[in-house]
Amino acid sequence: MNTSVELCGVTLKNPVMTASGTFGSGAEYSEFTDLNRLGAVVTKGVANVPWPGNPTPRVAEVYGGMLNAVGLQNPGIDLFCERDIPFLKKYDTKIIVNVCGHSTEEYVEVVKRLAEEPVDMLEINISCPNVKEGGIAFGQDPKAVEAITKEMKKYAKQPVIMKLSPNVTDITEMARAAEAGGADALSLINTITGMKIDINRRKFVLANKTGGMSGPAIHPVAVRMVYQTAQAVKIPIIGMGGIMNAADAIEMILAGATAVSVGTANFQNPAVTMEIVEGIERYMEKYHVSDIKELIGAVSE
Repeated sequence: MNTSVELCGVTLKNPVMTASGTFGSGAEYSEFTDLNRLGAVVTKGVANVPWPGNPTPRVAEVYGGMLNAVGLQNPGIDLFCERDIPFLKKYDTKIIVNVCGHSTEEYVEVVKRLAEEPVDMLEINISCPNVKEGGIAFGQDPKAVEAITKEMKKYAKQPVIMKLSPNVTDITEMARAAEAGGADALSLINTITGMKIDINRRKFVLANKTGGMSGPAIHPVAVRMVYQTAQAVKIPIIGMGGIMNAADAIEMILAGATAVSVGTANFQNPAVTMEIVEGIERYMEKYHVSDIKELIGAVSE
């Protein structure tokens, strides 16, 4: 039984990886999860300089998931290269670095720094606010998506995965723009913008007022967007959004995802990624699937 998948010329032993921002850079979870068993570890977003993130409170539980307005707090690329990459290199898993920035120049700085580092792929988070365009996220304008993808490809030595925001009218428009810019793969979906109000205090629960919603409630939206995107582009897709178990992961693969990222579920069950790997294997045995590639996009009318 073959569970390995090919992503941008990189072979993953299985299609299960962590979702950026939910797993740190692996160290926090290494006591609970055997990182050697994962297809890849996707790191928390890293910027050109340390980011303090948003004021607290910045996490809230909601029906079917959570809201977060952490604000991409991270230690910056210098400490990341010095501490986190050497830690991950101790494990037999692929390393995907999530990159964030407030301007194209900031993204480029990080991508250039990573050019000589032993990492396998770069995931570019284009849900960041573009300060030069009045704060609208890069990922909400197809022209900006294409332009920033082209810039990343100009400087990146590793394959470039563009992480798409679902907070758009038509996800396929953004997917095609990233493909036109030269993206090697896409990952979707990032969080959906949400809000929670404390009715007793009559105040916003998050200091930032809004936050990114993740968890099982967004899963059907993510499956739909992955399916639509798979019909619209030729490059591989990493599906994410509310994957809580193996069934959710298989659903994403049937919709057209080559690999999957598990995020919010890690907070509830730190061993969930390994359970999903085992669950996919059991599913393949049950339905006599010898190669997982047979399942990619295999949903029928």
